[in-house]
Amino acid sequence: ILNFFINRATNASAESFNAKVKAFRATSRGVRDVKFFLFRLSKIYA
Repeated sequence: ILNFFINRATNASAESFNAKVKAFRATSRGVRDVKFFLFRLSKIYA
């Protein structure tokens, strides 16, 4: 909270990224290959 008043910075970008990852995980239910899942995640959102 103090960071916002000092630097006018928020964590909105981190929260947005977390929401995207959560949505991606929801569409990828039942994935057995965790390594491939992380590869796809990095290619889509990196």
